[in-house]
Amino acid sequence: MNKPSTPQTPEFKQVTQEDSPLFLSVRSFLSTLDTNDESRLPQRAYLAIRYAIRHLKLEPGQTVLEREMAEILGMSRTPVRESLVRLETEGWVRLIPRRGFIVAPLVADDLQQIYEVVEALDGVAGYLATPKVTDTELNHLEQLIQEQEKALELDNLLAWTELDDQFHNFIVDLAENQRLRGIVDSQSDQLYRARLYTIGLRPKPIHSVIEHKAILAAMRANEPGAVRTLLQSHRHRARNEILEAIRSISK
Repeated sequence: MNKPSTPQTPEFKQVTQEDSPLFLSVRSFLSTLDTNDESRLPQRAYLAIRYAIRHLKLEPGQTVLEREMAEILGMSRTPVRESLVRLETEGWVRLIPRRGFIVAPLVADDLQQIYEVVEALDGVAGYLATPKVTDTELNHLEQLIQEQEKALELDNLLAWTELDDQFHNFIVDLAENQRLRGIVDSQSDQLYRARLYTIGLRPKPIHSVIEHKAILAAMRANEPGAVRTLLQSHRHRARNEILEAIRSISK
């Protein structure tokens, strides 16, 4: 049955139309979650809004209205409000007096601090993973690199960004250190958002693919020290490119 048409402002249409990118993205993500009872609605709202922010369906600085998000999520405003409060404590949104919640901007100084942590931890992950990695796992890393090359040939930078994320996360998984995994997880989504936000403002990531191949070669040679150095150098170079792009946007 068609819904009766109601007068809507352009802003309201943008976030509630069923063919809008935000609506489609959030509903698609919700379909991947297990069905939860009413008491777990705040968790569903939290995961969905965080997903939308991570994938730039809610962009840095954009206002997040409880009423609109409740309609998109198909729930009342109470769990949406609870999820936004939680997201605020984690730095994903900010509460602005008399305006409500906005998506946290990407700030160069904050990102630099995150990168300083992740740069070191990526090196540790590679160092721990190298002595225990199997041929099957090395082949999987090689496959990811090949898919990255194909994505660049097609100029599909979104696919490349996702594959880049998979490459680094897989190495962290191979380290088999849950505490390391937890710390990286707490920061990696913000870095993914920054990479996605600046991908069109940075040089085509051909150097990243070359560096990934060097990292893989060092892992195959069972040289954990070299892997650590290569991963840290790789992250450092990418950090400089991203921070330069963020600062150029802020000018």
